[in-house]
Amino acid sequence: MTVGRTLLRSFLVVATLAGGLQATLADEWRTTSSLIGPSKYGENFQRYDYVNPDAPKGGTYNSVVSGTFDSFNPYIVQGSPAAGLQPFGGGLLYDTLMDQATDEGSVSHPLIADAYKYPTDYSSATYRLDPRAKWHDGQPITTEDVIWSFQVLKANSPMYSRYFENVTDAVAVSDREVEFHFDQKGNRELPKILGDLVVLPKHWWEGTDANGKKRDITKGTLEPPLGSAAYKIASFKAGSEIVWQRVPDYWGAKLAVKIGRENFDTQHFTYILDDNASWEAFKKGGLDDIKPENSSKRWATFYDFAAIKAGDVIKQEFKTTSPEPMQAFMLNQRHKLFADRLVRAALTYPFDFESMNRTLFFGFNSRTHSYFQGTELASSGLPQGKEQEILEKYRDKLPPELFTQEFKLPVYDSPQAERKYLKQAVDLFAQAGWVIKGGKMVNAKTGEPFKFEILGSGETDQVISSPWIANLRKIGVDATLRIVDPSQYTNRVRNFDYDVITGQLQQSESPGNEQRDFWSSKAADTPGSRNYSGIKNPVVDALVDRIIFATDRDDLVATTHALDRVLLWNYYVVPQYYRAVVWLAYWNKFGIPEKQPGYRGADIDSWWIDADKEKALAAKYKGGN
Repeated sequence: MTVGRTLLRSFLVVATLAGGLQATLADEWRTTSSLIGPSKYGENFQRYDYVNPDAPKGGTYNSVVSGTFDSFNPYIVQGSPAAGLQPFGGGLLYDTLMDQATDEGSVSHPLIADAYKYPTDYSSATYRLDPRAKWHDGQPITTEDVIWSFQVLKANSPMYSRYFENVTDAVAVSDREVEFHFDQKGNRELPKILGDLVVLPKHWWEGTDANGKKRDITKGTLEPPLGSAAYKIASFKAGSEIVWQRVPDYWGAKLAVKIGRENFDTQHFTYILDDNASWEAFKKGGLDDIKPENSSKRWATFYDFAAIKAGDVIKQEFKTTSPEPMQAFMLNQRHKLFADRLVRAALTYPFDFESMNRTLFFGFNSRTHSYFQGTELASSGLPQGKEQEILEKYRDKLPPELFTQEFKLPVYDSPQAERKYLKQAVDLFAQAGWVIKGGKMVNAKTGEPFKFEILGSGETDQVISSPWIANLRKIGVDATLRIVDPSQYTNRVRNFDYDVITGQLQQSESPGNEQRDFWSSKAADTPGSRNYSGIKNPVVDALVDRIIFATDRDDLVATTHALDRVLLWNYYVVPQYYRAVVWLAYWNKFGIPEKQPGYRGADIDSWWIDADKEKALAAKYKGGN
């Protein structure tokens, strides 16, 4: 199983501009932005080549969601936003300036903006708004909306704040054009990723609600906000249900990124706290039409119920080509227990991936060896060439092994492996001042026991953590698992209130400004950041800045190799595993294009309801599906 692996795994893909994008094109309007060479569609993008442009509109897509919600404002560090909203991007409600491609990495196509440009020194970027863009109330989306959105998101959203850290301001240069200014030149990624800016309606957020109370973008709300995208909130029951309705006169319906997509008239999300109840809801039908499956055991053994055998539920695997996420136990260095690199290294050795994969995961998973797994950006062997030149500058601040040994994780490939690696763990603990007394790992000076808690939110955490906990206890480490409800888990993670969690960090083929949110010293002290391990390392900070201001693709690749190696040798996490496929089980009520985008794996927005199939299921299951 793989934690948090979703169909939108490419959503946070952002990056540094490739050297192949010629400077001669700078300061010219372009309609497609690409960070690694030109898009396969060129500048004349008409529609995605995998969609059915004649896909019928209509019907309801039902989905079950874990947890609860208490807000329709996802851009602040408080509350739990409802399904369909997300802290980065527009979700179902809002459009962004540009739309990230579903079938290519680091490519974006026009949405609210129909074109963008930038000067040769990358000191600014200008976006030109599509004159057709409008809010659901009919008012046009204006440059004032864009500027206001940039200001409030940078001030209130941790993700946008670090993403656009080098953007100083935004000004209207005409009634359709917004120019963003940067505080440094040479950030080749920044002009492109400004297209990820979600645009919010200034006139609505600065207005008053039905009771005459002034709205506040810095607070949570359960008043359905005004939007601009293909859906709007039709109804909801706080914490338990939200229904989205397709907007019949959506302004962008005929844009190239929308043709053949967003076909469901209604999207109905039902919240269920218990994972077993969610599974039973899917088997029964009616509440959950498509189940993205993360459990290897369930995928291998549970899909034998009547609807599967009758062909009414389809089980399908979709291969992906996007980079694999770093899924790992994140060791929170904000707690002194994990401050020592030797301790963190020691905790890596008791993780027996091979036995887990064989006995729990049916051999479906592969071990993660890099923060940039599945890309040319993953480090390997010993540093050499330009990467070595970069690292030499920091030699006295890096583990010496980094230059002389290939980084390798323990491989439990024989009966003797457990004894070997547990002994190595004990030796590393001893070097860090911890010894085993009376069967317990304790501090040699103070007698303090080595004890920590893994914070989790469901059954998956139990499956992943238990074997590691069992091996840790064999060397006297008192590790425990605490399961809390999803809402509490989210709030605690936002505030770094944990010893260890299982987390995921999704990378791209072109890393850039988002690396600050993952690794920077500033992010370590910012609630809501994705620096889950609390990394504060000046070498890491320097390498992140070099990635952001890489001069060309070769420099980007070499610097990313260096960053990957520094992160690995500091043992900030205990890497787990990945699976290069998306597993979906779905009730047979959909029409699906013959081809799905290989980069994402599957694009449910390109599916549609087959009325005849839906009618047949409803009759057979008496209103279920």
